[in-house]
Amino acid sequence: MTSKGVFITFEGIEGCGKTTQITRLRDFLTDRGVPVVTTQEPGEGAVGQAIRRQLLDQHNAGLDAAAEVMLYLADRAQHVTHFIAPALRAGKTVLCDRYTDSTLAYQGYGRDIALEMLKELNEFVTHGLAPDVTFLFDIPPEDGFARIRDRVLDRMESEAIAFHRKVREGYLCLAREAPDRIVCLDGRPSVSAVFDGLIQALARRGII
Repeated sequence: MTSKGVFITFEGIEGCGKTTQITRLRDFLTDRGVPVVTTQEPGEGAVGQAIRRQLLDQHNAGLDAAAEVMLYLADRAQHVTHFIAPALRAGKTVLCDRYTDSTLAYQGYGRDIALEMLKELNEFVTHGLAPDVTFLFDIPPEDGFARIRDRVLDRMESEAIAFHRKVREGYLCLAREAPDRIVCLDGRPSVSAVFDGLIQALARRGII
């Protein structure tokens, strides 16, 4: 699948600050006249929103791990075809909150589903569309949950801390495997300090 725009994804465990950084980068690029759109997984469009409700609803605590991953993949297939790919073909910069690495980290490392199978399924539903760069905001789970302690947790956020530790380690493994694509940033400093690191990484790659 070819594209003209720039595809940037944002990853990390709960409370890592990625959504805040997406907003800051969107404003930064918009101020410079760059056509930019933001999106998320799961949850883009009517189909994505319906899938998101099922995945994150606390009432679905007993959702089977295989059913869970298939729902995420179904959302991604719809997302790529109907939103991400058209935006890239139109020359827009796409900022996406979670993408294929989330499946590998959460369902692969977190749920112990075979990574090679998940990679093949990701390849199938995305038609091979990979990010130009991925930002991983690394933070210990304890620190992340301290940041979100005042909000009602969804089904995934409510998993045991041991699960989120596995997810974090999974992300770090993925970053070591793909250092040319994944930029790992310490998510603990101030929002401005983290954003400065993000901008520097984009500048080094000639994206801004």
